[in-house]
Amino acid sequence: MAKRIVFIILIIGQFVYGQKGFSVSGEISSEGNSMPYTNIYLETTSHGTVSNADGYYEIKNVPANTYTIVVSMTGFKTIRKKVTIEGNTTLNFNLETELLDEIVITGTRTFKRQNNSAVIVNILNSESLNSLQACNLSDGLKFQPGLRVETDCQTCNYTQLRINGLGGGYSQILINGRPIFSPLTGLYGLEQIPVNMIERIETIRGGGSSLYGSSAIGGVVNVITKIPKNDNFEVNYTYQNINSGADDHMVTGNATVISKSEKAGVSLFINNRNRDLYDHNDDNFSELTSLKNNSFGANAFFLPSENQKLEVSFSKLNEYRYGGEMVDRPSYLTQQAEERTHDVVMGSLDYQINFNNDNSSLITYFAGQQTDRDHYTGIFPDDEDEIQNHIENAPYGTSKTTTLQGGVQLNHRLNDFLNGTNVLTIGSEYLVDDVLDVIDSYNYKIDQTTKNLGTFFQSDWEITQKLNLLSGFRVDSNNLVDNLIVSPRFSLLYKSESNVQLRATWSTGFRAPQAFDTDLHIAFAGGGVSRISLDDDLVEEQSNSFSASINYDKSTENFIAGFTVEGFYTKLKDAFYLNPIGEDEFGQRFEKQNGDAAVVQGITIETRANYKRKMQLEAGFTLQTSEFSTAVETIEGLAPRREFLRTPNKYGFATLSYIPNNKFNTNLNYVYTGDMLIAHFAGAPEQTVNEYKTTPSFHEFSWLTSYRFDIDNIGAGLEVFGGIKNIFNAYQDDFDTGKNRDSNYVYGPGMPRTFFIGLRILSL
Repeated sequence: MAKRIVFIILIIGQFVYGQKGFSVSGEISSEGNSMPYTNIYLETTSHGTVSNADGYYEIKNVPANTYTIVVSMTGFKTIRKKVTIEGNTTLNFNLETELLDEIVITGTRTFKRQNNSAVIVNILNSESLNSLQACNLSDGLKFQPGLRVETDCQTCNYTQLRINGLGGGYSQILINGRPIFSPLTGLYGLEQIPVNMIERIETIRGGGSSLYGSSAIGGVVNVITKIPKNDNFEVNYTYQNINSGADDHMVTGNATVISKSEKAGVSLFINNRNRDLYDHNDDNFSELTSLKNNSFGANAFFLPSENQKLEVSFSKLNEYRYGGEMVDRPSYLTQQAEERTHDVVMGSLDYQINFNNDNSSLITYFAGQQTDRDHYTGIFPDDEDEIQNHIENAPYGTSKTTTLQGGVQLNHRLNDFLNGTNVLTIGSEYLVDDVLDVIDSYNYKIDQTTKNLGTFFQSDWEITQKLNLLSGFRVDSNNLVDNLIVSPRFSLLYKSESNVQLRATWSTGFRAPQAFDTDLHIAFAGGGVSRISLDDDLVEEQSNSFSASINYDKSTENFIAGFTVEGFYTKLKDAFYLNPIGEDEFGQRFEKQNGDAAVVQGITIETRANYKRKMQLEAGFTLQTSEFSTAVETIEGLAPRREFLRTPNKYGFATLSYIPNNKFNTNLNYVYTGDMLIAHFAGAPEQTVNEYKTTPSFHEFSWLTSYRFDIDNIGAGLEVFGGIKNIFNAYQDDFDTGKNRDSNYVYGPGMPRTFFIGLRILSL
């Protein structure tokens, strides 16, 4: 009898102690479609998984208890449901779309829902970029609130991004979160990054220096490349006709492959563009360069285990551009020309491991970029004595930049921090940027190496569900700055029950006394070339920034609408400006010097509305001023001015999309550029004096329509699209003419009226 009792006890014990728990399983769908790769987890535990390609999930070995199960997916409302597990349980979920609450990373360097971020993060995804018929990064950024992209050279067409009224050197452009967009890349890179390389663009306005270091005073733009999600492909051909004067051909391709185990995947892209020269004023000198662009790249991931992830990205961009006299001869024999050949290689490697029941994660990363450039910038002389010297010593040059960054970041979640939760982030990174730009014929040389060691700390404290405090600081040691730079940031978010969000941010930042993108541009003016050098006594520029905003969103079953109003104020100490220091035998010279303080302040208004996901409106408008505290001289012999040049006080955009079904789409968009003060140097036949001019304002309307035919038997779709950019041809009408033109005298929309048609083949 005793043996039987012992045997029964052993059997019961084996059952009790051998049973690890129960399973929770089910299907996740949205509007009748299965939802693959959706996150499902039990809150405050280590139990969780991701749904498979059919939307099915299973969480195993769950002990009996009561839990809060969380289901989340980018672009959909998060589901939180309390469940009691007493045996194997089946739970199915239907996700509702949420256009206003996507996952973002740029504001905090950690994944966070957009509405829970104490810093405003705007998103432009790949679908929107296609609807806007954006060809490259430059085309897309002008449809973000507070941002403006301008063309700054009539001959080479380099572009510059301005955020909240501050120039390109004040904005940090990231590729997959890494600052490898070097000064030289900043000159032409906005046009060299093709749209089909981009998954989405995240933008924060205002100081981001506490996380990203030097040059993040105006804001941060994070370009996130295509992410492998599921097996698919897409091939596009687009033809553009520029104002009946030039042809533009583009071929792009994308493909993604995911392994059967879903533990590895790769996304590939290719791009080819060929654009003719365009002459707007019939002087046989171009206003738009010829472009020949070839690029390709890949973004891949590998999951060694459930808690580890390895990501690798690689891109190679090659571009040839030419602008100037439109003749068939070598550049050095033309009356005036700029010729550039760029070869750009960039890539990154990220490794992440989660531990401590997924409450902690360690990220290590390395990223790099190298640009090799051969270039010509010259004017054929009129003097017979100078012609032979020009031919023998033509002003060809070479450039090379190398940017390398390595770092480590540790995130740790405290689930019970003073009755709230807190995500602590600490990290350190080292950045090296080496710039060499040489034209021997002009005795021109920039040879500069910038080294920066930065350490950052951040506390993302969710005090209550309504109140969030984001605080942190960054310490930078820069070889061009005498002392350590400490950049703090504090952001507060309050969410009321009435769908109102209030935010306030204070931050500081700096720009090192180094050569930035515009400093590397050599312009034509007055029959010569103008160059920029750095003052030997140049010191860092420092900023103090404040912003406050109110955000309101209201959603019903069929309608979502909202608005954001943000005020911003940035004061610059020892603000950089270009001081004319005379001429030499080659042309005008400018020196970057420290001025007094400068203040940039204004207000940005955003509106948005969506009806049944069929009709969508988005708009943004900025009203601002940018002025030096003490007037500075930017044109020799003319009275100093306080206003920032090339900075309109009013600008904005609007887009209206109608998508009645998943086959048809039409989009009307609008970009407004207000009047601005601009320098105009003498040299062209129609410009005999140096002067300041106030430009007119511009209203640029564009339209696109597309329709997709599904070919079900091969699982593919055929989409045709077409439209008009700049419908009413709002374009500058007073360009300088001839070889002695002021190439910096350019403003307004980047292209005249342009018709386009295209064909897209894609997987369904």
